[in-house]
Amino acid sequence: MLKKLVLLICLPILAFSQETPKPINVDRIIAKVDNYIVLRSEVEQWYLRSAQQQQPVTKCQALESLVVNKLLVAKAEIDSVIVDDKTVDDQLTARMQQMVQLYGNEKNIVEQFGKSLETLKSEVRSQVKEQLTAQKMQGEISKNLKVTPNEVKKFFNQIPKDSIPEIPAEVQIGHIVRYAKVTRAQKDELSERLLDYKKRILAGEKFEDLAKEYSEDPGSRQYGGDLGWSKRGQMVPQFEAAAMKLKPNEMTDVVESDFGLHLIQTLEIRGQEYHARHILLRPDYNRLDLGEPTKFLDSLRKEIVKDSIKFEKAAKDFSDDKQTQDAGGMLSDPQTGASKLPLDQSMDPTLYFTIDSMKVGTITAPMPYRSEDGKTGARIIYYKAKYAPHIANLKDDFEKIKEFALMEKRSKEIEAWFKKAIADVYIKIDPEFESCNIFGQVRTDN
Repeated sequence: MLKKLVLLICLPILAFSQETPKPINVDRIIAKVDNYIVLRSEVEQWYLRSAQQQQPVTKCQALESLVVNKLLVAKAEIDSVIVDDKTVDDQLTARMQQMVQLYGNEKNIVEQFGKSLETLKSEVRSQVKEQLTAQKMQGEISKNLKVTPNEVKKFFNQIPKDSIPEIPAEVQIGHIVRYAKVTRAQKDELSERLLDYKKRILAGEKFEDLAKEYSEDPGSRQYGGDLGWSKRGQMVPQFEAAAMKLKPNEMTDVVESDFGLHLIQTLEIRGQEYHARHILLRPDYNRLDLGEPTKFLDSLRKEIVKDSIKFEKAAKDFSDDKQTQDAGGMLSDPQTGASKLPLDQSMDPTLYFTIDSMKVGTITAPMPYRSEDGKTGARIIYYKAKYAPHIANLKDDFEKIKEFALMEKRSKEIEAWFKKAIADVYIKIDPEFESCNIFGQVRTDN
């Protein structure tokens, strides 16, 4: 019953299209779940959005998905499952940036939606919080589930022979990264600017005004550098140590982290949490010299080719990429964590075209590299292995099959949870939609 709905919960909210939102002539409440409501307009929007994302559903399914969301949120409130404000604000910032990219600028957004930017942000924030809460509650339901090897084998053996999927071509790739070093002169230049901002703030200018004008942190700049509440261990160590030493409204001198140089002001501390804002300045990575990292990697590559050191050990000892360092430099699927990457158009184009001209077991010469956060440097790429397309089997694809078995087990667990949860909350559906038989067999008409 709910297997498809579990997937629908994950549909991105406010997946904006180029079309102007169409108002509903007469909007009204069509469902209630405890203190939460579902509007007719929400059903229409969910229905249209699912079609835009090539996951079409009926309006009955759209309503049931929305009621499921409200049920998860209502139970999260009962069970004290909370999404912290920083997580919500980070997601809100990402959504608003998507809107700016889609519509060109904030003025166009206001014209397109017919609402002030602040009103729209408030509406989006409340939707973001609800969606994140529903997803977190869903995760809580099945977070301790595991599958044994025997369960994996049983799951696979139950698949009809003619339905066993084909696994596409896959590869294993690793890299070793060395970032260009920021010179002392460049750091001094940024430090002087931050100390000047500090003087201006102490002289009466507002921290948030300078952050909006000068900070290079896209996530907090529009909020005057405000990072919201953070728990211990959430920020990089250098930032956290400096912020936690301050008294309310005090500012640091210049603090250096992997992200750049910061001027930090702590607004409030509550036990193991703190509320801070900052102004971030980052080096101009385009001005950095790639000579040193290129020379270093060229020398390291020769040692690996001579078998003086294994690639994996070299990556652990020398790579600047913290995300792959502990894995011996091996890249993994960001969604599943799998070490085998599908050899298709979903792969990073640079990697795809690089390994296209390589032989398995070889390593490239150093090549320029830019990280997702803008750092520049050089890297060498190791083409470790290639796996031909094949019909899935337990020997070669155990981890993939295990993941599918866990998904099925999780789906059953969530469905059982829903059956119990329905008895704990008040649910009322408008007579117009009674034929949908919510939480029963979903109708296939609209």
